[in-house]
Amino acid sequence: MMRICLFEPDIPQNTGTILRMAACLGVGVDIIEPCGFLLTSASLKRAGMDYLDAADYQRHADWQAFDDARKTGALPGRLVLMTTKGAVPYCDFDFRPDDILMLGAESRGVPDQVHAAADARVVIPLRPGMRSLNVAMAGAMTLGEALRQTNSFPGYSE
Repeated sequence: MMRICLFEPDIPQNTGTILRMAACLGVGVDIIEPCGFLLTSASLKRAGMDYLDAADYQRHADWQAFDDARKTGALPGRLVLMTTKGAVPYCDFDFRPDDILMLGAESRGVPDQVHAAADARVVIPLRPGMRSLNVAMAGAMTLGEALRQTNSFPGYSE
């Protein structure tokens, strides 16, 4: 199963939105802590609405705990980092059904060690002078393309 991974998210509304999307699309979510907010915050609940109970998410105490889970096979699949420093446009990347799509912290992305651990780095091409999209929007665009490529939308068959 494809998964979304949030690296130390800063903004509860984005995390709530991503959890809601994941619940609706049947995608698991990994949250690497520490977060910039409490996972019980009102803002998270407002954005996630009543979908949070349907979300399949797992919390990891830190990057090392997440990386250990990958190394032991508890989280199979490639780690695909969405980054403004990516070399491959996300629409040109060949996604697999068990990929883990990682989004960085809104305020700072991910550190070098996470970049180095990624199996692939993809980018959403933007107009010159534009820095980045909202993390929830970038996640939705990339997940949509990944699900399309792998015929993994719920109830979808060719």
